[in-house]
Amino acid sequence: MIIIKDVKKLTFIEGKSGKQILWDTDGSGSGNALSGFGVRVYPSGKKSFVLFYRVKGRQHLKVLGQFGPLTLDQARERAAKDLASVIDDKDPLMERQKARQGTRFDAFCERYISGYAKQHKRSWVEDQRRIDKYLKPEFGSFRVDAITRSDIARFHGQLGEQYPYSANRCVEQLSKMFKLAQDWGLLDEKATNPASGIKAFQEEKRDRWVNPEEIPRLVEAINNEENFYGSQAMWLYLLTGLRKAEVLTLEWEHVDLTRNEIKIPAEKSKTKRTHYVHLSAPAVKLLDELPRQDGNPYVIPGAKPGQHLVNIQKMWTRVRKEAKVEDVRLHDLRRTVGSWLAQSGNSLHLIGRVLNHSSQSTTAIYAHFAQDHVKEALDNHGKQLLQIAKQVPVTFKDREKEEES
Repeated sequence: MIIIKDVKKLTFIEGKSGKQILWDTDGSGSGNALSGFGVRVYPSGKKSFVLFYRVKGRQHLKVLGQFGPLTLDQARERAAKDLASVIDDKDPLMERQKARQGTRFDAFCERYISGYAKQHKRSWVEDQRRIDKYLKPEFGSFRVDAITRSDIARFHGQLGEQYPYSANRCVEQLSKMFKLAQDWGLLDEKATNPASGIKAFQEEKRDRWVNPEEIPRLVEAINNEENFYGSQAMWLYLLTGLRKAEVLTLEWEHVDLTRNEIKIPAEKSKTKRTHYVHLSAPAVKLLDELPRQDGNPYVIPGAKPGQHLVNIQKMWTRVRKEAKVEDVRLHDLRRTVGSWLAQSGNSLHLIGRVLNHSSQSTTAIYAHFAQDHVKEALDNHGKQLLQIAKQVPVTFKDREKEEES
């Protein structure tokens, strides 16, 4: 047994078989032995620091690191920390293996969607879309704790050259995800969020809506859409001005065709208040003739039994391409309702009431509007829309007749 003081002078002993490990009995030279600490010497001359220990009756030999990059003092410090954990029955090798495995970002994304987004966000489908399209391809194989601010800044800059809006939304989502990672113990809660402090691209507020010249082409493409329920959802956007999630998650129990209205419960409303939407005659006819699926509470059912339609974006991409309005987003249909109401002479306050906008400065004024004014505004909008389109929504019965013929 020897005391390790000068690692450079240690040499491999030719002819000696087995692992050549030189053990330290007095690491400090002051009589304080560091049990199990040693240096392994290889025939090539390379040297590595090792630690021998026992946990729960099992023997282990851990390589602490190679001499050169790691100094003798640093190696002893590591060994002392590991021996301290052994006292608590923790296996340093197992802890290192766990740290190396970590949590991959793609697995973390699945936990984020199932454990948070689906429970707390009506727009979780958009989060999933960004993950699949942008975040997983970029960071999927990374460990969560290995993603740095420079990684995110580079990703944001590259994506933003072509898609500044998407780049900004991705960073906002990443910031929330990393905050959750800290809450869930996947990241040090005291560490800086790697998605924070990244300067967003300047965004111009969109003012795109469908103009009267484009409406005939658009409604024809909507009527031609192969997914019937998808086409009906698009008609509801145009006729009511509802938000995307409000239409897709609309349940029949909240549709009253006797009173010609839809109720959006507070828990499904972006403004967190119950919202009543008047149904114009075309909207009533559409809903009245819309077939209901047994066991499915949703107005716009999806492919899975008992579930609502989730991904309408692919359908909308087909429709806007056929209609030659490829720069129109689905949300622009809601903006179209608002712009047409404004052009018809309705006040901004009334439009805010119809679209259920959240505004502290106008909330009190909204309360003074009679519901009849809201009904009249949407009734007139429905008439105007069909007059310009020169078409009506294709119903389920219409499609049945086409198939029979």
